[in-house]
Amino acid sequence: MPTARLEHLPVTLFSTVMGIAGLSLAWRRAAHTWEVPEWPAQLLFWVAAAVFVLIAALYASKWVKHPRAARAELHHPIRMTFAPTITIALLLLATAAQDLLPALASTLWWVGAVGHLVATVVVMSAWFARSDIGVDQMTPAWFIPVVGNLVTPLAAPTIGSVELGWFAFGAGLVLWIALLPLLLQRVLIHERVLPVKLLPTLAIFLAPPAVAMLSWQSLTGDADGPFPRILYATAMVFTAFLLAQFARLHRVPFALPYWAYTFPMAAATTAAISMAAARSQTAYDVVALALLAGTTVLAVLVSALTVRAAARGQICVPE
Repeated sequence: MPTARLEHLPVTLFSTVMGIAGLSLAWRRAAHTWEVPEWPAQLLFWVAAAVFVLIAALYASKWVKHPRAARAELHHPIRMTFAPTITIALLLLATAAQDLLPALASTLWWVGAVGHLVATVVVMSAWFARSDIGVDQMTPAWFIPVVGNLVTPLAAPTIGSVELGWFAFGAGLVLWIALLPLLLQRVLIHERVLPVKLLPTLAIFLAPPAVAMLSWQSLTGDADGPFPRILYATAMVFTAFLLAQFARLHRVPFALPYWAYTFPMAAATTAAISMAAARSQTAYDVVALALLAGTTVLAVLVSALTVRAAARGQICVPE
């Protein structure tokens, strides 16, 4: 990559790994629930791993060749919230690899779990201390640094630590509940609308309840008790809300924030498949299958648009 383009390589690119790895987990859950092959989950994992290595190498190069630009991005009041996508990507890769490469997966899990707790403290400290971060800088991406802790328990019992999994779960759940009314107010009060380019981040509302449901199941084995069913319902309501905005959202010009659709939809899909496995009603299977098909098509479409934008030189350019 030319050095001029490298300077503008955004940390948000790590969200591509989250989307692909999240879809891998959805297909993995589908293979355990229905009679579908495991190769889509494995293929998606390897694609996600390759994308992570590529982006990590480029991002490391940015720090070497353009440290001032890299530091400025982490100091930016909006972009800084996307930096923890790096540790979430590690946690998702670890979860997807727990059967294939358990030793490597365990290492990735520990780095991601501890690293994300550190990232949570750093970002929240910036929110607390900096006077230049106010309502206008709030977006649904604020969920990323704090609620990302809910990803930690997904593989905690198999390749990590249940104690740390519970710690991260508690932190992520309480902080989600704390941030939810603030961010709902941000997107519902029309005097302070989100910038058009960031409208896809509305999808992030889906992720916390869906991932919390899956993490609760991982930590307790409870797949269809009152609490996971409440979380499932919340995730599905936010999914319906997002789908209801299609007429508005599909007119947003393509940009990297489109990847904000992929991981939340993959999380909602995995939660739906998990509930379909726990409940015998056909409706749960229908919803889960529809989400799996739709999320797969979405990931392929966003990937193709990203490749096309990269070929046209529309990525890694100044804002």
